[in-house]
Amino acid sequence: QVQLEESGGGLVQDGDSLTLSCAVSGGSFTGYGMAWFRQAPGKDREFVAQIRWSTGFTFYSDSLKDRFIIFREYAKNMLYLQMNNLKPEDTAIYYCAAGSGMPGSDGRRYAYWGQGTQVAVSS
Repeated sequence: QVQLEESGGGLVQDGDSLTLSCAVSGGSFTGYGMAWFRQAPGKDREFVAQIRWSTGFTFYSDSLKDRFIIFREYAKNMLYLQMNNLKPEDTAIYYCAAGSGMPGSDGRRYAYWGQGTQVAVSS
């Protein structure tokens, strides 16, 4: 069974950096896209970034691409999100997700999700 498990969230201050991790197990992800989403209090789920598991090709939300970096360690089945210059509006639960092909920014195209990890940024 495919499982995704996020870790690395916590409470940080305005301007800090933080890297989230996602452990991927239970299947072969050749031909999959892996992504990060987030959901802030009172807001809809928001796409952050996606990476093609096999090739490493990436694309980002336009609003976040200057500060966030998605990458993976292919041999270790690990997905990461590096977040720089964090702001209070980045406070959210962050989720990793997996979907066949190149799912893009639509969360409905991702079949597998982690439980989320909380990031809180204080001013």
